[in-house]
Amino acid sequence: MRLAATVLQCADPIALATFYQRLLGWEWVSREATWAQLRSPDYDRPRLSFQREPGYQAPVWPCAGHGQTMQAHLDLEVEDLDAAEQRAVAAGATRADRQLAQDVRIMIDPAGHPFCFFLPGA
Repeated sequence: MRLAATVLQCADPIALATFYQRLLGWEWVSREATWAQLRSPDYDRPRLSFQREPGYQAPVWPCAGHGQTMQAHLDLEVEDLDAAEQRAVAAGATRADRQLAQDVRIMIDPAGHPFCFFLPGA
């Protein structure tokens, strides 16, 4: 048994996959209206997939007691938090209003999913 992919639900799979393709530099595997998938140029698995969800509601983070709460997030190891944040913002992300630690940067992708940049050893 092995992990094949992480799937993010969203309203527009191609738009969200395009964001992560710009951020990560990963390659397209599939690009359809209801499903898109990326893979690292360095390895085939696991992949990052994006699935259209009718009636999609962006997660609320931090949990405010209402709305769709975050159930999972991506952790991305980086060498420079500021450079990673600048790259993410240029691709379409925003910095989360609430940050939890100095060596972690919490970001929000264009579909509302939180993801974190962290430094090696954090």
